[in-house]
Amino acid sequence: MATLLDGKGLAKKVREALAGRVSDIQASLGRAPGLSVILVGEDPASAVYVRNKERAATAMGLKSEIIRLPANSTQEQVLAEVERLNTDPSVDGLMVQLPLPSGLDENAIMQAIAPDKDADGLHPTNLGRLLAGMDAPRPCTPSGVMELLREGGVELEGRHAVVIGRSTIVGKPQALLLLEKNATVTLCHSRTQNLADEVRRADVVVAAVGRPHFVKGDWVKPGAAVVDVGINRVDGKLVGDVDFDAVQEHAGWITPVPGGVGPMTVAMLMKNAVDAAAKKLP
Repeated sequence: MATLLDGKGLAKKVREALAGRVSDIQASLGRAPGLSVILVGEDPASAVYVRNKERAATAMGLKSEIIRLPANSTQEQVLAEVERLNTDPSVDGLMVQLPLPSGLDENAIMQAIAPDKDADGLHPTNLGRLLAGMDAPRPCTPSGVMELLREGGVELEGRHAVVIGRSTIVGKPQALLLLEKNATVTLCHSRTQNLADEVRRADVVVAAVGRPHFVKGDWVKPGAAVVDVGINRVDGKLVGDVDFDAVQEHAGWITPVPGGVGPMTVAMLMKNAVDAAAKKLP
């Protein structure tokens, strides 16, 4: 049976370590690090995510602010709120909760966030810095995956990693972070031929396709590490992109859904905000 990579437990450790840094920053700056989240509309899933982020930030001692805008907000109104927070010196980290209501240009709004306040790590400037190997806030979910692999003692250098999914939020930055650790990376997607064969060659598999139970047990190399980024609702339950029961019979390590990558995504968001505040220390 595979070793469980416990994201919930690791996220708690990360938050506890960050809480100590928050205290030091507050003592030096005279204020706590600030994280602001813009929530446009009343999407139920987004509202739950934002509440979780707010609870985590408050528990760590961050100054957490949720800006709630109505679903009929115009592009100009959302951009004006982003600009206000960009210029507020007490705001260290800023994010806009996605998805946005129809009619709003997500790309334009995300690009309006000041790169150094980009708590999600998804601003084009920061993605470019990641590509160049420069210091920058890293995308939260891929960073959480890397922390889970590190905590689990999964060797990456020289190993073959397969990432399934090429989104800008997970797949592409995930491949770059694995490359940073000297893994040999194959990035697969909906047009990949013989996908199961590609996965069977992998020492590390990261699944981020948004299709429930997509990765089958007989796809997985014995002893491989399998990280499930997927969150799908099936018959009222949350399930991942990996057929957990079947895959855990083959894998060496596996993440659960829920309780795997999700808590680490929130923890890495907090880390980006704290890191941004730390850069302001004298």
